[in-house]
Amino acid sequence: MSPTSGVRHFHEELARLKHQLLTMSALAEDLVGMAVQARTERDVALAEQVIARDNDLDSMEIAVDDTCIHLLALQQPMARDLRLITMAMKISNDLERVGDHAVNIAEGVRHQSEHQVSMELAEIDEMSRLAREMLSEALDCFVRGDAASAREVCRRDDRVDQLHDSVFRILVTHMMEDPRRIGSAMSLFLASRNLERIADLATNIAEDVVFLVEGRSIKHGAGSKPAA
Repeated sequence: MSPTSGVRHFHEELARLKHQLLTMSALAEDLVGMAVQARTERDVALAEQVIARDNDLDSMEIAVDDTCIHLLALQQPMARDLRLITMAMKISNDLERVGDHAVNIAEGVRHQSEHQVSMELAEIDEMSRLAREMLSEALDCFVRGDAASAREVCRRDDRVDQLHDSVFRILVTHMMEDPRRIGSAMSLFLASRNLERIADLATNIAEDVVFLVEGRSIKHGAGSKPAA
């Protein structure tokens, strides 16, 4: 293989990796949206679809890892290409975990109908909206290579954490006032916890975008000079 054809093949493989990751991200977004809808509408059939489709997300993660390992082993990439490949592996793992949390929310739908006293909280609805927006925008930042917008995604995680804390306090009060609400309250708390984790994973992806674009880590408030 000539040097020119080797470089062309490498960039074709990188393009394939990006396509794999975008396909995976689209499915992860779909699963979260379906899980939230199933919870809101108490749609057990839709929840079962989320659970079944999570296997596809698992398979996609394996495919991304295989592509990354192949590129690392055979191409010896440097600088930004190396960052892209290593970040792709991290992002695919985060997306797989997003799917797991969507499944957790979906599994909670199975138990909603068992509770004698149903409950809904505006805070949960707000968390659902924010978590889905953060995930979608973090992935858009990856596509565009937009580090500035990725930082904005990270800053919005604080609001989700605040809402999660509020949900906990509200639910504890409800359970103390009426023990019949314990089952429904626990279901809502688990939904809140999984939405908070989805927002955390969206933040991870946004932080990875900053590292990919600028070569600097912003995790835990860290910072460094941009890499080559």
